[in-house]
Amino acid sequence: MPSFDIVSKVQWNEVDNALNQASKEIGQRFDFKDTDTVIERTPDGITVRSASEERVKAATQVLHEKLIKRKVSLKHLDPQKPEATGKGGSKTLIKVKEGILAEPAKKIVQRIKDEKLKVQAAIQDGQVRVTGKNRDDLQAAIQLVRTIDLDIELQFINFRD
Repeated sequence: MPSFDIVSKVQWNEVDNALNQASKEIGQRFDFKDTDTVIERTPDGITVRSASEERVKAATQVLHEKLIKRKVSLKHLDPQKPEATGKGGSKTLIKVKEGILAEPAKKIVQRIKDEKLKVQAAIQDGQVRVTGKNRDDLQAAIQLVRTIDLDIELQFINFRD
């Protein structure tokens, strides 16, 4: 029976490349000189530290530009509130969202059911599996899901005939 999976995955190699490019640019730019600005990947997400909150915002903007150039959606990012650090500095944590949470997954499944397409959708471990009898129904489901306004980036994988 034909099926496909709807997922929300981050291309970590592209994120790492964007982090390296952003760090390199920050190290070379004059406006970041002597600000001790650092962008690093941590187990919690991405941490941006600098001497002031304005420099943190500017460094975050540089990171966003590099992510966009590497075709990583900014919908994966969940920036937290800036925190003060010692010596008057500032830092912010940017969490990276991966996987489809329960609420958006329910929204996807409900929308597919409401359209009365000849497919079945099921939530499985941070992804949604859609199965149907023919390929055209599955392609119609993909087009439908693309029109749903969610704050996450979706990919369609494992399309099987």
